[in-house]
Amino acid sequence: MWSEVDWRSVLTFDTPILEIVVRGTLTYLALLVLLRVVSKREVGAMGTADILVIVLIADAAQNAMAGEYKTVPDGVLLVAVILGWALLLDWLGYRFPVVERLMNPNRLPLVRNGRLLRKNMAHELITEDDLWSQLRLHGVKELHQVEAAYLEPDGRVSVLRTDGGDDEAPAGFRGGTRG
Repeated sequence: MWSEVDWRSVLTFDTPILEIVVRGTLTYLALLVLLRVVSKREVGAMGTADILVIVLIADAAQNAMAGEYKTVPDGVLLVAVILGWALLLDWLGYRFPVVERLMNPNRLPLVRNGRLLRKNMAHELITEDDLWSQLRLHGVKELHQVEAAYLEPDGRVSVLRTDGGDDEAPAGFRGGTRG
């Protein structure tokens, strides 16, 4: 049983190390940019980078475990590259505000002083019905009750009411034409 395992093919690199690092880096950064361009509300309550790390790690680990074309060290190195980029970008965002702004966009106003900001709603493909659904979750019955409503970077809609009512934090925004 143990003697039938080709330990060398399991425990040695099958792919050049630099190729794994380059492939992992390019894939991570390309997907991060693509996901960053997609509407914020598509992501829900998790950050884009969080979802990306989970998906890429799952794929990288699957390749190493299945043994189809990658060895265990290939998969482990690829997972390390992905985690390394995630940690590096988090650290850079913490240290440098410009990186933080690139990684996490500012909130987008949807309502200001009881008036819908249709241009911003159109930018994120949020219909009036979608927005009203979120406003009702915050106890809003009339638009004049809303001082401001924002689409937050994590996909949630936050509401500042003119009457000072509670702004409960419902689950992430999922309605609309793309949700």
